[in-house]
Amino acid sequence: MSSSAVASPMLISSRAGLDVNVPASLVAATGILGGAALIGSIANPKQATLYILGAALGLVLYHAAFGFTSAWRVFIADRRGEGLRAQMVMLAIASTLFFPVLASGSLFGQPVTGLVSPASLSVVFGAFIFGIGMQMGGGCASGVLYTAGGGSTRMLITLAAFIAGSAIGAAHLHWWTALPSLPKISLVEAWGPWTALAVQLAIFATIAAVTVVLEKRRHGRLIPANPSPREGLARFLRGPWPLVAGAVALALLNFATLYLAGRPWGITSAFALWGSKIAAGIGFDVASWPYWSSLARQAELNGSVFNDITSVMDFGIVLGALLAAALAGRFSPVWRIPLRSAVAAVVGGLLLGYGARLAYGCNIGAYFSGIASGSLHGWVWLVAAFFGNVLGTKVRPLFGLEVERVKLTAC
Repeated sequence: MSSSAVASPMLISSRAGLDVNVPASLVAATGILGGAALIGSIANPKQATLYILGAALGLVLYHAAFGFTSAWRVFIADRRGEGLRAQMVMLAIASTLFFPVLASGSLFGQPVTGLVSPASLSVVFGAFIFGIGMQMGGGCASGVLYTAGGGSTRMLITLAAFIAGSAIGAAHLHWWTALPSLPKISLVEAWGPWTALAVQLAIFATIAAVTVVLEKRRHGRLIPANPSPREGLARFLRGPWPLVAGAVALALLNFATLYLAGRPWGITSAFALWGSKIAAGIGFDVASWPYWSSLARQAELNGSVFNDITSVMDFGIVLGALLAAALAGRFSPVWRIPLRSAVAAVVGGLLLGYGARLAYGCNIGAYFSGIASGSLHGWVWLVAAFFGNVLGTKVRPLFGLEVERVKLTAC
């Protein structure tokens, strides 16, 4: 087995038909319910609800095996576009839900804002190295969390390096933001919600169509997904779900995040917070970094992580993925990791963390939520990160990491 496949929920193995892992299920369920009670008492009921929402996101990500990294890799290397088409469905649904609400500024009386950031040189460079890190580390921001929760021990290495890279990126961000940059540009504000939505939907449809053409040109047909070993209620509870089902669920859950948090789903700002707190604990003068100079960020740095929306949702994602893996009977960590694979995990994690800070987000905060918010920087992120993934896919074999291809068959 290749090192990239260790404990990966992307692959259906002989373990997929095993019974529910009861101990792991109980640990996950206790963590979700107990954690919600704890966060509710420390912070407030809304934080507890966001924690449970994070758990739902983790369960969906795992059961649908909704990977951004693998989807981009198999398209780049093998022109299989099912994963990219699912992402376009997710973005289309989210944009349709978000744009009218963001234009009005409120959702059911709750003030809401999108994740709109400047389109700058730091975004281009940050997204590019993030794309390389995706392939070397073996996951994106959401992928690292849900596969770590699902039992991938290699992803624990990537996650640790991701957190370290995020803290370093926070320390350096003031230098990068001084480089040439466009202002924050919201397509919703510039064009109005309906024109902006029409343009985005047309782009999503074009990208999906291109993947269909290229996949048929390479393989003579669209490669079908692996058949599910389960049907009905068993499939709903234990997976695997169709990718499109995951796309719909993620879009709806991001919309719920917009309502509860007042802004869309993000992941990596919490990593910068955790890494900075660790750095402060070992003696670095983190408070002097310009990144933490605002009153709001000083409060985050000095306060409990349970008061941070992104942190509690990230915790929830890990436990939700653990519950999903346990229900699927596939929670089985493997602790032996080849040295080259471990090195790639460290380097990839550092690139992921550093790149995410420079680019104002990751595949969730910049790509998913940024584009769903109508932010120009989300589209810049997509292009730069895609080219980073092209390079990252080429270097994977140097570290003993798999690049999945299917055998060509005669038409």
